[in-house]
Amino acid sequence: MSIEFVWPVPADLPAFAGHFPGQPIVPGVVILDRALGYVASWVPAPPASWQIAQAKFLAPAGPGDTLRFRLERRTSGAIAFQVEGRGGLVATGNLVPEAS
Repeated sequence: MSIEFVWPVPADLPAFAGHFPGQPIVPGVVILDRALGYVASWVPAPPASWQIAQAKFLAPAGPGDTLRFRLERRTSGAIAFQVEGRGGLVATGNLVPEAS
């Protein structure tokens, strides 16, 4: 089972202020936060109950880009994510339920 979410990156994203002057890019932590937020809206568990098992950042995204987040639920309970931008894959990774 999978689902997609689209995020138009706002030009005034506060994270751009220091990441990086003259060449703003979306920090990886912002991409991960978005992925966790989308998982929380799709799966009945708060983002705090997920661990980032693996994340790879492949290309930068900047102001005005549109990012497409594709989430796929695995039989193991993990969520695989792919983030695509105008030039292809921006990030990939896996989120796993936190052990209780």
